[in-house]
Amino acid sequence: MESSEAKQRALVLVEKPSIVMMMGTVDGGGAPQIKAMVKMRGDGLRRFWFCSNTSTRRAQALQHDHRACLYAYEYAPDAQPLVCRGVMLSGTAELSWDDDLRRSLWQDFMTIYYPQGPLDPDYVVVQFTAERGNYYEGLENEDFSV
Repeated sequence: MESSEAKQRALVLVEKPSIVMMMGTVDGGGAPQIKAMVKMRGDGLRRFWFCSNTSTRRAQALQHDHRACLYAYEYAPDAQPLVCRGVMLSGTAELSWDDDLRRSLWQDFMTIYYPQGPLDPDYVVVQFTAERGNYYEGLENEDFSV
């Protein structure tokens, strides 16, 4: 698989609505941390937006170290043939309390996490920007730049 083909397959994968995305960051002690995140918006393979609480460990870690990675995967063990593919994107993540951005990503179900609505002080947007990636499928890995 060539890197351009890997990049195209990775794009198809991250655009699927049912795909689980995991975000990895580095905590204050230098230990890696990973967490499932709900993608609110994506712009190809380059940029992704997630919502989080300002008070979370993830938000606190990103204030000190912007390095981050995303991993999106699809696994269907009962499919014929077996489906097992994933893409790892590495880059940086930044926090934003921009009111227009927070309003644009707001969905009604979010009041359970942010009772004051889209301008809740505990509601922050995490913007991830990818620099490079690695696509895995069928026992093959291919690196690519974003």
